[in-house]
Amino acid sequence: MPLACANVRTSEMEVRLPVLLPYRLAHPYDYVATPDASLCPGDYVRVPLGRREAIGVVWDEGKPPPHNAGIRLKAIVEAMPAPRMPEVLRRFVEWVAAYTMTPMGLVLRMTMNIPEALVAPKLAEGLRLSQESLAGPEGLSPKRKQLVDFLVDSGNAPRMKAALARASGVTPAVIEGARKAGLLETVALPPPPFVQPDTERQAPELSPPQQSAADALKLAITEGGFQPSLLDGVTGSGKTEVYFEAIAHALRLGRQVLVLLPEIALGIQWLMRFEERFGTRPAVWHSELGRAERRRNWRAVAEGEARIVVGARSALFLPFPELGLIVVDEEHDASYKQEEGVIYQARDMAIVRAKLGEFPIVLASATPSLETMRNAEGGRYAHLHLPDRHAGADLPTVRLIDLRKDPPPRGRWLSPTLRAALEQTLKAGEQTMLFLNRRGYAPLTLCRNCGHRFRCPACTAWLVEHRQAGHLLCHHCGFSEPEPAACPACGAEGRLVPCGPGVERLAEEARADFPEARIAIMTSDTIGTAGAAADLVHRMQAGEIDLLVGTQVMAKGYHFPKLTLVGVVDADLGLAGGDLRAGERCYQMLHQVAGRAGREAQPGTAYLQTYLPETPVMQALAQGRRDAFLEAEARSREAEAMPPFGRLAALIVSGVDETAVARYAQRLRQTAPEEKAARVLGPAPAPLAMLRGKHRVRLLVKTGPDTLLQKTLHGWLEASPPPNGVKLQVDIDPYSFL
Repeated sequence: MPLACANVRTSEMEVRLPVLLPYRLAHPYDYVATPDASLCPGDYVRVPLGRREAIGVVWDEGKPPPHNAGIRLKAIVEAMPAPRMPEVLRRFVEWVAAYTMTPMGLVLRMTMNIPEALVAPKLAEGLRLSQESLAGPEGLSPKRKQLVDFLVDSGNAPRMKAALARASGVTPAVIEGARKAGLLETVALPPPPFVQPDTERQAPELSPPQQSAADALKLAITEGGFQPSLLDGVTGSGKTEVYFEAIAHALRLGRQVLVLLPEIALGIQWLMRFEERFGTRPAVWHSELGRAERRRNWRAVAEGEARIVVGARSALFLPFPELGLIVVDEEHDASYKQEEGVIYQARDMAIVRAKLGEFPIVLASATPSLETMRNAEGGRYAHLHLPDRHAGADLPTVRLIDLRKDPPPRGRWLSPTLRAALEQTLKAGEQTMLFLNRRGYAPLTLCRNCGHRFRCPACTAWLVEHRQAGHLLCHHCGFSEPEPAACPACGAEGRLVPCGPGVERLAEEARADFPEARIAIMTSDTIGTAGAAADLVHRMQAGEIDLLVGTQVMAKGYHFPKLTLVGVVDADLGLAGGDLRAGERCYQMLHQVAGRAGREAQPGTAYLQTYLPETPVMQALAQGRRDAFLEAEARSREAEAMPPFGRLAALIVSGVDETAVARYAQRLRQTAPEEKAARVLGPAPAPLAMLRGKHRVRLLVKTGPDTLLQKTLHGWLEASPPPNGVKLQVDIDPYSFL
């Protein structure tokens, strides 16, 4: 409903309201509204902005308009018919903006990235018998009488035309004729309600450690208040069933629940387990949803109709009015780090969201991050431990294959030991898995005639051959070109050769070695949608696949009862690159992959092919000494004052003009604050020195754990803004060093 026109002169009766808009704005803009508009903080409003209109949020309480006669504030145009943004979400937006050093408006944009949800929903139209027809019309044709009799017998419930035609057994033309004749009337159909989870369904019997952990979580929910808990259990220990009990308890108490998964589009098994436990599926939130479903789910969350949401990291910014529990599954997963736009760590921001809302949060993992373990050991988080696999299953045996002593034949990638183990397992009728964290057929293609190597024209990266799709692809920017028949540098034909293996090449070798085996590939290319993931999972569970070849997506919680053997082809791959978390992430990945084997009655074995069997990561995996590895990793980080014993911020300077980028990066270094507590490293070219056509230079700021890092950066960066054509990106707590 319009409140005022934008050009109306302010009066003493008007109220000044701060409105935050979803743009690159550091603070709200002031607008005016009449007191009878009854606007409150959190209301979504349409306001004039330059020559157009925009939708924003009333951010705080109103104030009197300015007395300066020279200031004329524009008026709010109308309030949007949407539930108010909860105060805790507004405070969360402010916190995230301050912590990540991002304009508040850009953080706000993540909370309202489906603008059509702010408009009153357009109701579908249904048809039913008109009041006159209910009296019993006469002289009807047989088909119209069939239609009328059906509606009378079914209680005259309105239905959409297509549904009514199917149910009544008449054609849409008959229905349209009946409508024109006045037999039917059109009525608005409310959207179908969300089916609420049945918290009283029979839950599986928990083991004593599971029950103890579930009871502790339920007590924290009952008592209320901020309480982070680490649910630390080996792979296959039943962590999901434990936090399902916590979810059920929170729902019984009338609270909304959010579950974060690293890659929700691939969480088909999780959704199946949830439906089995609660009788329905939760509301879902991730980038693969269509706009209609996103709009429906956003609105259902805001109105409190959706009581539980499972989503990717962006689900943190949904407008829950009664949020009372967050679960972060696989809390260690690097996918929780958002690297574009607003840069944030969703696990850490989830903890902040729970603290602001004063309710419990559960962090679940078989391989907790070092930061989370430190908080648990220090008593800041409750530590709930599940040391054994559910139903008495044993953890897989991990065996190292030293490729220096047991190498594959030339031009092949499976060592004799691993090949023999695969053959024996397949003969026994059991399922196997080969893991290589490299998509495509080969990471590099070169010309044997002239040495030409295929590079991405926009990135400092090789083009990866994807033979099944018939193209060369950059995994950083998406550039693609068809596989050429001849070398573009020298024109030689038949001289292009792939270098190194990807999963497609590995599957090719496996097909040659085991021609009778049914082999499938599992990567983000092959199961990029929930439907494709569901199909592959069903085939694997039905025993239609003997050997699964894939990348890290295979490590994300899948449960295949008949899988007993896992082979890791290049276990050292994750140790390259100089990343401070490389060892930790490599351990987590390989432990999770190995944990896919032997999850039920049959024992499992994992073979890791490595050139570095003596490294702490490989020894910890082989000996099952996770805690010892984490202690050694912590000592190493502490000696260098690296996170979590120190703080880091990365400054990434980028632009098309290489000279301008280098010049600005050098100026930043020269104007850096001279503080003992802050050390600036760089500038230096980024490992990916060019990305999407832009040159990149990095600086790293290192401080002590108690330093107010953002305060140090603010004054420095405000005094040295980037020139036109150069972008400065701030990454607090960097995870990627590319």
